[in-house]
Amino acid sequence: VEAHFSPTVFRQRLSPQLIAEALRKGLDEVPAVDVRLIAELGRNLGPDQAMRTLEQVAEPRALKIIGIGLGGFEPQYPNELFAAVYERARELGFRTTAHAGESAGAPSVWGAVRALRVDRLGHATRAVEDAELVSHLAQQRIPLELCVLSNVRTRVVASVASHPLRRYFEAGIPVTLNTDDPLFFGNTLVDEFVAAQQVHEFTRNDVKRLITSAIEASWLTADGKAALAKQFQSTTVWNEAD
Repeated sequence: VEAHFSPTVFRQRLSPQLIAEALRKGLDEVPAVDVRLIAELGRNLGPDQAMRTLEQVAEPRALKIIGIGLGGFEPQYPNELFAAVYERARELGFRTTAHAGESAGAPSVWGAVRALRVDRLGHATRAVEDAELVSHLAQQRIPLELCVLSNVRTRVVASVASHPLRRYFEAGIPVTLNTDDPLFFGNTLVDEFVAAQQVHEFTRNDVKRLITSAIEASWLTADGKAALAKQFQSTTVWNEAD
């Protein structure tokens, strides 16, 4: 699991170090699940605070903080404002992702791609409005972290059926299914796959491709990806006839 946490929510009372330590203590109680952390820098607090948070989360790297993210209100705080923050993140060895095309249109996705040079994109629901952008995402193999059910519940899209998941998949973009915030939205990863199968008519082989894309889009090492892919392919249920 590569899970986001938001240290800026607690910035007045708790340091990112203390938050990461508390998270890691709880996560380590379930050793069978390997959870890596992605620190949300807090778009709505502006680039200066984002830079301060970045430097703070760079200190407890031993707690498996592997990357940074950027959520929040895109129209007021466009991705271009955070270009220097993301450049610094790469210098520190972090992987990068950012929400884009969720509360703003396709230009926000372009901003994340061109100005932030992200490894992955969160949501990107409105990238579908720009055919050139869809083609670019497919050609450059930029993975999308899609959260279908949360997008419906926040009214980013009108329904599961109108979500661009299928269009992105057929365009050849590496897409992954994610829960966004399961406690807030009341969903599970199983629910996301059920929606893809029942509404978007994903076949068994399509689901295999989704999971394989998720492994490849992860920030595991090359050896880690290969081991996880081998484990997945050897699972009995996936060897049954379609």
